[in-house]
Amino acid sequence: MKNYNKTNFHKHTFCIFQEVGFEHVNGLKPNFISKSGSSYYFIEQGVYRHSNHWGRAANCKWRLVSNGIAMDRTKVGYANWSDFYPDNDQEKLYFIEVDYSDQSAQFNHCKSDKYTPDKALRTVAETTKLIKQIRVLLEETAWAKYLKHESIEVLRNEIVDQLITTNRTLQEIKKEYL
Repeated sequence: MKNYNKTNFHKHTFCIFQEVGFEHVNGLKPNFISKSGSSYYFIEQGVYRHSNHWGRAANCKWRLVSNGIAMDRTKVGYANWSDFYPDNDQEKLYFIEVDYSDQSAQFNHCKSDKYTPDKALRTVAETTKLIKQIRVLLEETAWAKYLKHESIEVLRNEIVDQLITTNRTLQEIKKEYL
C-alpha cells in the first residue's frame, strides 16, 4: 500500500477529512496555498486543510465530515496520512454506505476500515449513479407506487441493501416486487 505524505497526498487520492475548529490552525503559517485559495498545514501525522470547497479538489475526492463547528462555508478539516487512498476512474475502488436513521448515502474507499466483503465495489461513475438512485429511494415514495409491499420502509431497506451488496440494477430488483 502506498504511503502518503506532504509530497504526494494531493495526487489522485480519496480522503475523508474530519472537521476541526479554526483554533487548530490559528497562528500557523500555511505550508502551501493552492490556486483556489485552500491552505494546507502539514504536521508529522497528517494535514489540516482550510477551505471553502470540498468534494472534488483538483484530481482528488476529499469529503469533509462536518461536526457543525463552522457556520460558514469555510471549514478546517484534518486527516492523517493513513486516511489517504489511491483514486482513479477505472478501477472498482468504491462501496456505498447507507445510514437509514438520517436517510443518507455516501461512498467510501475499499481500503478503508469500514469496507466489508459483502459490499459491492464499483467505479466512480457507477458509484455516483447508484448514490443518486439510492437517495431517491430514501427521500421519495412515488417509486413504490406500483410495487407490492406491506411497509415502504421495509421495502426501501430491502431494495437499498440489495443495491449496495450486489451488482444488480434497480430495475432488476424492482421486478421482484411487481
